Amino acid sequence: MDLAGFDHILFVVALCALYVLRDWKKIIILVTAFTIGHSITLALATLQLLKVNSDLIEFLIPLTIVITALSNIFKPKPSTGRGIQINYFFALFFGLIHGLGFSNYLRSLLGKEASIFQPLLAFNLGLEVGQLVIVAIFMTASSILIGIAGINRKDWTLVISAIVLGMAFMMMLDAKYW
Repeated sequence: MDLAGFDHILFVVALCALYVLRDWKKIIILVTAFTIGHSITLALATLQLLKVNSDLIEFLIPLTIVITALSNIFKPKPSTGRGIQINYFFALFFGLIHGLGFSNYLRSLLGKEASIFQPLLAFNLGLEVGQLVIVAIFMTASSILIGIAGINRKDWTLVISAIVLGMAFMMMLDAKYW
């Protein structure tokens, strides 16, 4: 829940913008798919089995958020289910990219640790819990605004996705990759 991981927060919010609180099982699967994706590349990069230009990753992370937000904005009607299904793909595949962003940070935390298994597991479990807390807060706010205040669900998704899109686009422009 560290604001240094703001890009992570934006991505999770973009993923969840399509859902309502009663979809909590789908949301947990979605967030877990994201954790699995970034855990794979985080482990590979931390073990230095995978090396990618960090400037490229700092560009690709906000790009994943932009794509997810745009998908929310231009997705077909909810009855088709396509928007929801592609979100699972985004969570897992884009999680692979996000995991690469954490590898330098985790390596600095590990120092000269002999084994990375336990710290890697603890790091990923902490991320999962943090993401679930953020999702719980976001979904509670969504439920209040949609269910109690009467805001249209589609409008809510569009507004949240547009805000996330704008923020991620600015992060993408600020990336050193250009």
